[in-house]
Amino acid sequence: MNPFEYAQPNTEAEAVALLAERGSTVLASGMDLMPLLRKSVVETERVVDISRVESLRGIEAVGGGVTIGVLSTLEDIACNPLLADYPSLKDVNEGIRAIQVQQNGTLGGDLCHLPNCWYFRSGYGLLGRENGKSLPEIGDNRYHAIFGNAGPAKFVSASRFAPALIAWGAKVRIAGPEPDAEKWLPLEEFYQTPKTERHGVTVLTPGQLLTHVWLPSAENKVSATYEVLEMEGLDWPLASAAATLELEAGRVRTATIVLGHVAPTPWFSLVAADVLVGQPVTPQLAQAAGEAAVSEATPLSENAYKVRLAQTSVKRALLKATNQLEGGL
Repeated sequence: MNPFEYAQPNTEAEAVALLAERGSTVLASGMDLMPLLRKSVVETERVVDISRVESLRGIEAVGGGVTIGVLSTLEDIACNPLLADYPSLKDVNEGIRAIQVQQNGTLGGDLCHLPNCWYFRSGYGLLGRENGKSLPEIGDNRYHAIFGNAGPAKFVSASRFAPALIAWGAKVRIAGPEPDAEKWLPLEEFYQTPKTERHGVTVLTPGQLLTHVWLPSAENKVSATYEVLEMEGLDWPLASAAATLELEAGRVRTATIVLGHVAPTPWFSLVAADVLVGQPVTPQLAQAAGEAAVSEATPLSENAYKVRLAQTSVKRALLKATNQLEGGL
């Protein structure tokens, strides 16, 4: 680990000012950052510990929806009654089978989690390149992207909550880089697919800080997340899908389907949503939506199995959202 300066601001403004200087990195719970620093995969000149910024905590009803501070823990999200009408978030929490992560991991940390790609975490950079060659393209790519992988980025987005939040139409608040500057943007616009090593996985620039997530009203909507895990214990999904449906007279009025862990960003499936609109959700329709969702997949040499997993994730998320999962497979 390289030496670095440690700073612990008490306000958003202080945090933004510290982050405005290049070479600064945000620290929340540190569950992902500290191992990366120890291995020198991530290098920084200053770590800005935001754990004392109280404005980044809490879950409250705001603007007809719910606002969640990025320092809210996964346990906070699981237990808060204001989020009871957003079951797809609970589904994600139930798949994270580690008490330590539940109690200490934060929503902001999950949304900003860097890729789990083993090439990146072995020091080959975000794009996993050596001597001008893409290691995921020519090497072991079992866990890499099956969508959005035509460019140099082959990793998959690591956030587990992002697909569910995006399916709900979540927005995020970004503070900075000026002291009083702030903006809200749809969560899907927060993520980007890097084309060079200088690009990150989010749109954050020096001096900017992710502070809050806002969810719209859950009225008249149902939702679910389905994750495919390789192991029963602590593990990352091989594929996932989040579905949020607005139902009217038993038929789908609107639908949003977002796949996770299959592309460098959370992946909208507009074609799957189109299959659903105007129809009652049945096992047959859920199957058709799953097939549509993967119709444009472009698997790499060793990860074609993920196509079937993504298809199944969509089907089961839809059945789970409409209380048909048991016996409806």
